[in-house]
Formats: sequence, C-alpha cells, structure tokens
Amino acid sequence: MRWGDRPAWARRTALVYVVGFLEGTGAHGYFLVTGGLRAYGYAPVLVQLLFHALLLLDPLVALLIIRARPGGPLLAAVVMLADVLGNWIVTWGAVTTRPAAFLRPVGLLPITLFGVFVLLTALPLRRALTPGGDMKDCASSRSATG
Repeated sequence: MRWGDRPAWARRTALVYVVGFLEGTGAHGYFLVTGGLRAYGYAPVLVQLLFHALLLLDPLVALLIIRARPGGPLLAAVVMLADVLGNWIVTWGAVTTRPAAFLRPVGLLPITLFGVFVLLTALPLRRALTPGGDMKDCASSRSATG
C-alpha cells in the first residue's frame, strides 16, 4: 500500500500523528538526558515508568504510521490515552487550584488536545489504512445512495 493511494484527509491526519509522536519522542528524550532516570520523580512510580516507556512507544507509533500499518492508529490511541491520563494524574492538584495556569501552548493543554485528536481519528485512520477499507466504504455508500 502506498500513501498516495490513501485519501488526502488520511495523509494529513497521519502527518499530524507523526509530527506529534516524534515531538513526544524528543521531549521524553530531552527529559531523560537532562534529568536521568529520576526525571519524573514528581510522579507516582507507574506514571514514571509510562513516561520513560514513551521514549520507545512514541517512535514506534510514528514508524507504524509512516509504514501505513493499520495497527498504528490503534496503538497511537492506547499510547495517547495512557499519556493523557498520566499527565492529568500528575497535574490534577495544581489544575484544580490554578486552572488558568494550564491554558498555555506547552504542557498539559497540547498533550490533551493531541490526545483527543488521536482518539477521535484513530478508527477512521485505521479503516483508511486497511487494504480496501476506505475505498470499500466509499463504494458501498455510493451504491446505497444512487
């Protein structure tokens, strides 16, 4: 399967996924280099492990999307759900005391927005990456309407 065979919306969505997950890879790599294994010492142990695991999971998702694998969007949804939950768990107390402090273009807000985007688009993107999936849906909807 080639990306050129996929609908334009799927190519644009995949590009957003790749950029987002590679940015996450860079962020987690930076935190590991500057903070070592204790970079996330403020978080519960399971969340720390998750954040370190994202250094491997984020580029894996990007690779699966680049290679147009149907499992890529599903893994992306699972990874982002875990990432968003982990970030909200860590910041919940601060968000409830100063919510406006989190309305900035770094940190919790963009992670949450990207996570919602991935969760909303994962199944349609998976269908578009499944051989014949998106084309079959288009053909069946055309025959049903006309």
